Amino acid sequence: MLDLWGAGVIEQKTITLFKGYKPVDLTALRTANPTHWARATAIRALTLDAIHAANSGHSGMPMGMADVATVLFANHLKFDASAPNWPDRDRFILSAGHGSMLLYSLLHLTGYADMTMDEIRNFRQWGARTAGHPEYGHASGIESTTGPLGQGLAMAVGMAMAEEIQRGRYGRKLVDHRTFVIAGDGCLMEGISHEAIGLAGRHELSRLVVLWDNNDITIDGKVSLSDRTDQVMRFKAAGWRVIEVDGHDPEAIDAALTKSRTGKRPTMIACKTHIALGSSAQDTSKGHGALTDETLIKDTKAAYGWTADAFVIPAEIKSDWAAIGARGAAARREWEAQLAGQSTRKQAEFARVYGGDAPKKLAGVIRNLKKQASEDAATMATRKSSENVLKAVNPVMPETIGGSADLTGSNNTKSDDMGVFDTDNRKGRYVYWGIREHGMAAAMNGMVLHGGARAYGGTFMAFTDYARPAMRLAALMRIPTVFVMTHDSIGLGEDGPTHQPVEHLAISRATPNTYVFRPADSVETAEAWEIALTTKETPSVLSLTRQGLPTVRLEHKARNLSAQGAYVLAKATGKTQAVLIATGSEVCIAMQAREMLESDGIGTRVVSMPCMELFAEQDETYRRKVLPAGPVRVGIEAAVRQGWDRWLSGEGGRDAKSDFVGMDSFGASAPAEELFEKFGITAAATVAKVKALLG
Repeated sequence: MLDLWGAGVIEQKTITLFKGYKPVDLTALRTANPTHWARATAIRALTLDAIHAANSGHSGMPMGMADVATVLFANHLKFDASAPNWPDRDRFILSAGHGSMLLYSLLHLTGYADMTMDEIRNFRQWGARTAGHPEYGHASGIESTTGPLGQGLAMAVGMAMAEEIQRGRYGRKLVDHRTFVIAGDGCLMEGISHEAIGLAGRHELSRLVVLWDNNDITIDGKVSLSDRTDQVMRFKAAGWRVIEVDGHDPEAIDAALTKSRTGKRPTMIACKTHIALGSSAQDTSKGHGALTDETLIKDTKAAYGWTADAFVIPAEIKSDWAAIGARGAAARREWEAQLAGQSTRKQAEFARVYGGDAPKKLAGVIRNLKKQASEDAATMATRKSSENVLKAVNPVMPETIGGSADLTGSNNTKSDDMGVFDTDNRKGRYVYWGIREHGMAAAMNGMVLHGGARAYGGTFMAFTDYARPAMRLAALMRIPTVFVMTHDSIGLGEDGPTHQPVEHLAISRATPNTYVFRPADSVETAEAWEIALTTKETPSVLSLTRQGLPTVRLEHKARNLSAQGAYVLAKATGKTQAVLIATGSEVCIAMQAREMLESDGIGTRVVSMPCMELFAEQDETYRRKVLPAGPVRVGIEAAVRQGWDRWLSGEGGRDAKSDFVGMDSFGASAPAEELFEKFGITAAATVAKVKALLG
């Protein structure tokens, strides 16, 4: 007799659960399809063992979704464990990243070389590939970092869009795969899911399949405590096909996955499951977390019929899973033959874009843009400068995918050569994202993760707040997504403080592994784009103006000066007594202030600092050359001071000999010129601070 569910003695391991669930008979499940049961139970056993060893983790989801994942990997997912980066593999994303042991178990069982049993044993430990939540780059087969709920679902939408675009470009012989994502109740509660499913339905991403772990449990208790959404009707309303199945019936799961291959709509398979299946914590909030009690684990394994020791997979089951992992090798070799049959030029181009390498033409295109900009010396908003760069770059970089969150005419992110991505134009590379900053940013990450794509998208700088979670994940995953953020200060004028960013530069700069560019003119804008499109492991934020700016780089230099992060734009006449450090729209203010100071006999240097992060990467010798010790320093930026002190009072500077011209409050609604005057961001204010520091 075994009291599996704390509901009294149960002789047949059968229980009638709360309304909406069918009884679960583990004996029937074990005997109906013993091969499937053995495969799925291996996942559950490894999950219990690893979380017990770590004394932390989330047991319930892997235990509940093991049947679904087993059918997917055994019968439907196109992959080859020996070639994890095969471009035409199906993508599998675990959006419910807390259930990471589901993914780690699958990778180990199917034979991914770097997911050894030692990695499983060291789950959640220092240096292990098996982090608490899946982290992209830690191990082969982890397609994206997940854990912040809903992000994986939105990234999967981006992956499916990238597949459509590339199939349109290269043809089915080279690009012909699907995207599968497991999402939980939490993923569907997060607001980003609404943006993601709306996009997928609108664009008829028929090769996208969401497997919903419909277990009705969250950390606090039943889903009904906080939500009453009919998810089936919600997906249908967004243009999805929905199939409802028993998530523990392998035949029903298989039939649903087979059906998902037909039709023109994305598919959501609602898998009714039992969290922490077979344990005393089944169908409870306790089952969501770490099940570490030794008696519970022993009893659960007994209910499964699992007799192997901890971290031991019986040879027959191990061999069966290994065969699943090798099944895709034939398809992969066939694909490689297809690629080899393409022209040498097409093979080279395919390898280039999937390697993340920029075309050789790019450097020349950027040099020509810079030279023309210096010669023309036009007054131009850097958002317009950015558009001019894209008009020149997009034709030579067909891997770029651009877009805007319903601000195309304001962000200036579209070039005519791209074509619009839509149901009747899969070759289109411009996406009208709608008012969906969060979904856009996450989907762009998915495009980059897919491979063969350089994604960028625009919104207003103030709305980085909406895109922030995906921007952080891009930095964490070390992928080069480009976030084009226009209207970057009080310089946008009358729209007022709701739209005027003052803290957003500091927020972006505080994020590790992020390049934040604030170019001063068309020349620096071109240089910023060159860096953003050639880096491979760092996302970029381009902070661009609404208002026109004069050209400050009047002497053409082929070298990318912005790549050094900061450089001397104007030297002092005679001895340097003051150094003005400015970014973006305030560089011209610094130049005006320099002229005034020089006329008063105060030798003044102007340093343009388009990217603090790149300047910090330079060696100390270069940094001292640009920012010498001794002269007073004044920073100028129409934003808060946070993040500036290193360059003002550090790096050879002193508190008593430095100051800042910028914002210490929110903005206001008025014309831009008046705002700069009222908030004291002027050449005169800069001159006054310099003179005060000099005494």
